[in-house]
Amino acid sequence: MANKNLYLDLNVIQTVPSSNINRDDTGAPKTAIYGGVTRARVSSQAWKQAIRHSFKESGVKRGSRTREAAKLLTEKIMELDASLDQDAANEKSHQIFIAAGITFDKKEKNKTRALLFVSPGQIEKLAQFAVSHDDLDVSKKNKAMPEKVKKELKRDVKKAINNENTLDLALFGRMVADNPELNVEGTAQVAHAISTHEIVPEFDYYTALDDLKGDDTNGAGFIGTSEFNSSTLYRYANINVRELAGNLGDDNAITGAADFIKSFILSMPTGKENSYANKTLPNYVLITVRTDTPVNLVSAFEEPVQSKDGYLKNSVKKLEDEYQSTLRFVLDQPIETIALSESKTESEIENQATNLPDLIDQVTEVLEKAVQDENTND
Repeated sequence: MANKNLYLDLNVIQTVPSSNINRDDTGAPKTAIYGGVTRARVSSQAWKQAIRHSFKESGVKRGSRTREAAKLLTEKIMELDASLDQDAANEKSHQIFIAAGITFDKKEKNKTRALLFVSPGQIEKLAQFAVSHDDLDVSKKNKAMPEKVKKELKRDVKKAINNENTLDLALFGRMVADNPELNVEGTAQVAHAISTHEIVPEFDYYTALDDLKGDDTNGAGFIGTSEFNSSTLYRYANINVRELAGNLGDDNAITGAADFIKSFILSMPTGKENSYANKTLPNYVLITVRTDTPVNLVSAFEEPVQSKDGYLKNSVKKLEDEYQSTLRFVLDQPIETIALSESKTESEIENQATNLPDLIDQVTEVLEKAVQDENTND
């Protein structure tokens, strides 16, 4: 893929009924102060986790963020070499990660000190490397292995763990404090979703009856309260498509972007979903392909929407007005902007998708053409 920047902006307006989909440390729905008023908030971490879960449901291969990467590698080593017992495979697994510069917990010796994000392909490569080498001990106590060989072994192990990225690893990145050489720069940014309007916290007073005490018993077996709110959310994310190609390879970047679009639009965090059944679909989506800079349109709601007959229509209007306003400040005009909206929502964006598959197809076509044009110009 050519070196010219290529960004994808995703803007979503979505109404959510009474719910508590992302809690703080007190169990209350997360909030934020913006424009001087309290907004409902859903953290980017919560929505990224929901996106990764959506990948799994859609059959998109994803990685594992775990402290038990050594266990995954041990199992793969034993799968590739049946002659190795559990202890031998586990020793090789530990030596591989130590060679990569990753440290293990002093108390839980089979767990890494911190979470490690690894893909199935990386585990496969590391296992192949492990079974093809008899001596993997790069510590100072191994005097039999020349220092030059140790350096080469470390280099090869790091190379194996820095390839074969899954889509979630390529999008959200990997930070390894033990060895920054293993870091993967994330290519997607996901904003905290906030309500387009002020919210007022509400409380559900609930009771639970003890079934074995009979119908004539006064009082409840349990009494409690639960905080909730309802909101019209503005959600935003962007992708650096060129950097995504660097993490995934040119052939997989556009397909990966399409998978991200679908999962970002359709996913939702699962907090208290059984209590509120709050799974909704977006009411409006605006996607822009740019070459200069990503643009978060949240300033549309710095002045909160005020209404007594619903927030959706006014939220969409303010968002589209903000989009038009930002065109005065960007260096390059967008390559394309496409909207998908409910029939009841009035949109003034010229290019309207008919449904979600059509939206994804149109964006994919724009990205393919942009890449093709860049490569031709080069």
